[in-house]
Amino acid sequence: MADVAALAGVSSQTVSRVSNGRTNVDAATRDRVLEAMRSVGYQPNRAARALRTGRFRSLGVITFTLSTFGNMRTLDAIATAAAHADYSVTLIPLPDPTVRTVSGAYQRLSEQAVDGVVIIFEAHLLDHADFVLPDGLPVVVIDSNAGAQFTVVDADQADGARQATQHLLDLGHRNVWHIAGPDESFSAMRRLDSWRATLREAGIEAPEPLHGDWSTEAGHRLGLELARRDDVTAIFAANDQMALGAMRALHELGRDVPGEISVVGFDDMEEASSFWPPLTTIHQDFSEVGRLCIEKLLHEIETKQRAPGTTIVPTRLVVRSSTAAPPQAAPTTTSPATP
Repeated sequence: MADVAALAGVSSQTVSRVSNGRTNVDAATRDRVLEAMRSVGYQPNRAARALRTGRFRSLGVITFTLSTFGNMRTLDAIATAAAHADYSVTLIPLPDPTVRTVSGAYQRLSEQAVDGVVIIFEAHLLDHADFVLPDGLPVVVIDSNAGAQFTVVDADQADGARQATQHLLDLGHRNVWHIAGPDESFSAMRRLDSWRATLREAGIEAPEPLHGDWSTEAGHRLGLELARRDDVTAIFAANDQMALGAMRALHELGRDVPGEISVVGFDDMEEASSFWPPLTTIHQDFSEVGRLCIEKLLHEIETKQRAPGTTIVPTRLVVRSSTAAPPQAAPTTTSPATP
């Protein structure tokens, strides 16, 4: 640092301000210091900085699966928001989530020099009375049912499912069949419960849901079941991938979408507008969820206090060409009487 200061003709404090990204240095001086850093091969030592400040500029993320579109987009949004705040991310995937493994992963992150943790929940662990996160690290949970003791950020899963179901009812469909996600998933269950409640409010008895695993293969298999039924005119799939599989099944069995059967998905993945027909779906703002997670986590890190509360990011219906009014029953004709 002294060599950089001498070469740039500034004080060591100015070099420190530049290396720490402070804004109280004019542009010409900053450029001169950065050029001096390159000339002498100076690199700030994060370990030394952490010893001095007590900050590691690193965040941990615990996620239960990397195979779903929603989790991958959420993780991408978290990593992007963390990078903008000059933090790195350490990821621990837990393919077999239990109370013990989640607590163990949290403890491992406590030992790996991270300043805080985001947990992307995808299983019914918060229902366990013995599930308690160890003290020591700020934590933000992505799951709107996490409870009052946690700092929570999530998309509005329930309202998204309500919008999808209501859209189909408003088009005139007398019932809506649901291809649900796995029953161990919190988000899948929130969408299923809201679909059922929306039908109930309309005075409609919900049909038995069909459970998939978020994959296009599951959507295709369950779509074949629904395509063979004459009473099915509307399908709400719990994610876009299962909706895509269902539409493939409908096409294979000669059922027109949306002429005979309308289909709605959930997530609004980038490819949804390129499905054939383009998919009506529920848009989730993953970028906003990730940004808010990091914002709230950094606030807890800076204040050294947990701030329990739930922040819900709105979802919205995106109407495309996969939904329409149900087909009208063919009119009954009467043959003229024979004279």
